[in-house]
Amino acid sequence: MNHTATVRTLARHPLALTQDQLLTREQLMELGCANSTTNHRCRRGGPWQRLLPRVHLLHSGTPSPRQRMRAALLYAGEHALLTGHAALAAHGFRAAPRPERLRWVDVLVPYEGAGARGTSYVKVHRTRRLPENHPMAGLRCAAVARAVADAVPGLACERDVTALLAEAVQRGFCTPEELLAELAASRRRYALYVARATDHLTAGIHSPLEADARALIRRYSLPEPLWNPNLHDPRTGVFLARPDAYWPAEGLALEVDSREYHLDPASWRRTLSQRNRLAAAGLPVLAVTAEDLRGRAEGVAGEIRTALTAARRHRAPALVVNPSRRGGGSTVGPEGRGGRGPGGRAGSGPRGGTRRG
Repeated sequence: MNHTATVRTLARHPLALTQDQLLTREQLMELGCANSTTNHRCRRGGPWQRLLPRVHLLHSGTPSPRQRMRAALLYAGEHALLTGHAALAAHGFRAAPRPERLRWVDVLVPYEGAGARGTSYVKVHRTRRLPENHPMAGLRCAAVARAVADAVPGLACERDVTALLAEAVQRGFCTPEELLAELAASRRRYALYVARATDHLTAGIHSPLEADARALIRRYSLPEPLWNPNLHDPRTGVFLARPDAYWPAEGLALEVDSREYHLDPASWRRTLSQRNRLAAAGLPVLAVTAEDLRGRAEGVAGEIRTALTAARRHRAPALVVNPSRRGGGSTVGPEGRGGRGPGGRAGSGPRGGTRRG
């Protein structure tokens, strides 16, 4: 291949287009581009650049986040998978850094055999449990549950871990059981705040703000509610609502409002519609804000206690309650004043984290 033909055709070659203008040294050689030509074009000020060892970008501009992730996969080998924050960024996780803010790109490779080592911005992790490829926008990725488990050790606080676990479940990428199984299978020794975050997950918590509400309820010795249960009409089976928290014995719902989730009109309409359905079912709804939880915790605890006392004076409506993590339902009405949740404890769901070695 002559020099001019390389310049004119390689950037438009189907393989280069498929791989975001990236080609490995081996691919370039197979396409007829000699090593001397590649080295010349990747010289300082040249039209190409060597993004990673043996991986070349066919332009001299700043690589995009996607090109950085693609280059990491090409460098690590044909079986490599994005994992950790890189895979979650590819899925658009709000609780993960945006792709352009990723400092590292984590990739999984098979444990056996020789292979790439970490270099530049790429961290290579050898594993005996290489998951199947779950491609996202053409990039090879580990399943979300595995990516979350691989991201957790890099998080520094309970709130960040809770946000990541909750988003994975709330957006339907995986179940709590799948997340807990992946965390256990890693056999890492996690910090105590990870155990607290997995306890929130087991209880049905769907956001760090709900975890704040749960912490407040425990701090002031209030009965723990069910978190994010599905409430259905007992006669028709029609879904009514999924309040953030619900005390079945008292028939009281709690909604934790955050501006972050109500900035768009559609979210606000869904919130109003749910509260209207709860009101039509005869359920009082107590609403608190993130600012309330953080700035006047004692006052919020008093309001919850007062609302629970007031609710006990009335007959709680009979509703079918499906805890967010389980498929079975139960009809809870005034005969359920004991408020025992599916775990057998008053007003609570199953608790406890997963032991990890």
